[in-house]
Amino acid sequence: MKLLDGNAEEYKKRHNPIWLELKEVLLNHGVIRYSIFLDKDTNDLFGYAEIEDQKKWEEIANTDVCRKWWDYMAPLMEVNADKSPVSIDLMEVFHIEKNN
Repeated sequence: MKLLDGNAEEYKKRHNPIWLELKEVLLNHGVIRYSIFLDKDTNDLFGYAEIEDQKKWEEIANTDVCRKWWDYMAPLMEVNADKSPVSIDLMEVFHIEKNN
C-alpha cells in the first residue's frame, strides 16, 4: 500500500488506537497477528498478517466497519474506486520457522 505525501503521522494517529469495532471484526475473522510497517523514504506500507483462514480473512472486506474504515482512511493513501487501499501481493522469497 502507499501513503500520500505528508500523511505518515495522521495515518499512525488513526491506527492508535484502532477502532474497537474494527479490532473485533479482525479478531473474529481469524486474525492472530497484524502489523503495518512504513518506509518513510518511499511512503510504502507493508502489512503483515497471520491468519487462521484465508476465506475468513477475505470476508473482512465485506463488513460494514471495514467499508467505513476504508472511507476514513481514503484521504491519506492511494485507493481503488471502492476506497480499498491499492495494494500489490509480494512474492515470498525466504521463510524459516522453528517447529515445536
